[in-house]
Amino acid sequence: MLTTTIGAFPKPDSIPLTDWFTKQHGDYTATYLGELASTTDDALDAAVHDVVTAQVEAGIDVPTDGEIRRENYIHYLCRHVGGIDFDTLSHRMIRGVTSSMLPTITGPVTASSDSPLPRDFRVAQAVTDRSIKITLRGPMTIIDSTVDSHYHDDIALGAELAAAINQHVLALAEAGCRHIQIDEPVLARKPKVGIAHGIAQLDRCFDSLPDNVTRVAHACCGYPNHLDQDGYDKADRHAYLELAEALDATSIQVLSLEDAHANNDLAELLSQFTSTTVALGVIGIARSRVETVSEIRDRLGAALAHLPPDRLMAAPDCGLGYLPREIAVAKLRNLAEAAHSFS
Repeated sequence: MLTTTIGAFPKPDSIPLTDWFTKQHGDYTATYLGELASTTDDALDAAVHDVVTAQVEAGIDVPTDGEIRRENYIHYLCRHVGGIDFDTLSHRMIRGVTSSMLPTITGPVTASSDSPLPRDFRVAQAVTDRSIKITLRGPMTIIDSTVDSHYHDDIALGAELAAAINQHVLALAEAGCRHIQIDEPVLARKPKVGIAHGIAQLDRCFDSLPDNVTRVAHACCGYPNHLDQDGYDKADRHAYLELAEALDATSIQVLSLEDAHANNDLAELLSQFTSTTVALGVIGIARSRVETVSEIRDRLGAALAHLPPDRLMAAPDCGLGYLPREIAVAKLRNLAEAAHSFS
């Protein structure tokens, strides 16, 4: 059984970049730019080498670059989409739980010719012979994490965002990336919007992708405000049931779903997928407790009662940025040991 990570990995102490995990409120994007200006590319490349190596040594088959260069999982790419203005910040609530100053859409959304993702991929891929996965954000999530002062129409805005994202996806494929993931956590928050037009826009992000590139989508239920927080507001796990049939009908080949926190009814959920591979989140990303190999293996075994082994992968629920490095690595080691015990 293959293993993968989702996106973020704890930043090494050598990289003093503020990110969403350490500063969720206020203008952290401006803080990030100042810190980035004082951090060399060589230092960032070394940090990427470090986190890719950590994932590979833990036993991860499809690692990510750890999103080391990013201030959060959304706005890094948005800086390379025309029409999204980071000099004009506007206040809004995100997902109804977090208050932030956000970039503003002030004009037509256009694709950028200076995508940073091919270089990010090449730096990470140089570390290992295992295929690196690079992550991007989908239209629904970008719309929910910016302020629209131009379109005032989510369908029109989403369509143009999908076209712009698609250019970044194709640039990655041309650079040699064979696993490309679009994250749409807002799907679980707004499943009816997803069914109406969000899933079609997500699928549009993969248009014209070569057959040798795996199309991956991720839909988690949301982060807390801090590690080990109890009772925080997550998306309703039953949203997955609303979305499953529509997602299974797309060109998406691998769908990453949260299960360690959501504790889905696996019989009900997994039976909805007739062709899609499910990357099942079987380790928590906001709990410091390290799941045992036996616990992880039991959950994967339960999933195998409803999916064939060639359509099940093992993964964390989401990115690992909240966790101390030693805990993140311990969780991944147990994940890999449990998954690789199925043969």
